[in-house]
Amino acid sequence: MVRLRYVELAVVVVLVAVLSGGVGAAVSSYAAPHLVEAAIAPAASPAPAPGGLRSPFVAAVARVRPAVVNISTQQSVQHPMGQQFSPFFGMPSGPIQQQAIGSGVIVSQDGYILTNAHVVDGAQQLTVTLLDGRTFKGRVVGSDTATDLAVVKIPATSLPAAPLGDSSALQPGDWAIAIGNPYGLNFTVTAGVISAMGRTLPGGPEETFIQTDAPINPGNSGGPLVDTDGRVIGINSAKFENAQGIGFSIPINTAKGIMTQLISAGHVSRPYLGVYLQPVTPDLAAQLNLPADTKGALIAEVASNSPAAAAGLQRGDVIVQAAGQRTADPSALVTYIHNQKIGSKVLLLVMRQGHTEYVTVALGEMPSGQ
Repeated sequence: MVRLRYVELAVVVVLVAVLSGGVGAAVSSYAAPHLVEAAIAPAASPAPAPGGLRSPFVAAVARVRPAVVNISTQQSVQHPMGQQFSPFFGMPSGPIQQQAIGSGVIVSQDGYILTNAHVVDGAQQLTVTLLDGRTFKGRVVGSDTATDLAVVKIPATSLPAAPLGDSSALQPGDWAIAIGNPYGLNFTVTAGVISAMGRTLPGGPEETFIQTDAPINPGNSGGPLVDTDGRVIGINSAKFENAQGIGFSIPINTAKGIMTQLISAGHVSRPYLGVYLQPVTPDLAAQLNLPADTKGALIAEVASNSPAAAAGLQRGDVIVQAAGQRTADPSALVTYIHNQKIGSKVLLLVMRQGHTEYVTVALGEMPSGQ
């Protein structure tokens, strides 16, 4: 996301990075039905390129491009220099207007838009600009900081809605196209491959992410990640500021459930296990004296006063099954937990210090602020 500050005639551009901090993310979840399917309008076929050099991505981009929007917000903030300095410099001492810009994607013809929570955070005014130049005043239906996802509604009908894909079918090596509309009409496209599934961000949201090497440019937060058929498979969220070619997207299957709850209730309720997870790599398997081909969700830390702690789960445990379903990685476990209800009991098969045992956990409700 890009932030712009205005003080009289001076303009300062500030690039804001998000999602930084500690290690791992608390596994939490929700049970939510599928929302309305986005209406899909047939996309015009791109004209042939001279010499047959047309990129295979052109048709995919053309299909979703009309649904990618710019989101501009304004909010009042305290003058950065403080009131005591304002008279000396001849500047006003009251609050100033701060503007933020990002992207979003229309997912229903009646005006529901998916974007990032940090794009609309604190917004007092919100303007949505479509690719065709039309602008609408938008409102935030709901925002979920745990996943950095938000739903915006604009008063319009018969809008171009992007088709939604199935992120559970993705595999490392699949093509991925990141699209944004950071400055209203300056549409941008980058492409790469999916590097990994089920990534957790250090100090970031509790959910697992799609990792891709498709660059996520400033202002493209909230835009869609698209497959080669032009279907939305994720919502671009952030990139590591000090890393090259690493971007992250919220899987669209996760976004669908979050969106349903935000529209129906304005907030998200999640079953809560209370562990921090990471994948089992061959190196980790060797350190834990596990077979090299071990697959599962390794517990890096157990949250205090959590259902996991009450059930006796420990750091270093590897969860390999949940209710008889294989959990090959953290993403698989998170997906299973997402489909449970608060208060339900889950039977986990755990590998611990060279042997396996069953542990029953009663899922709690995610504490507020986590």
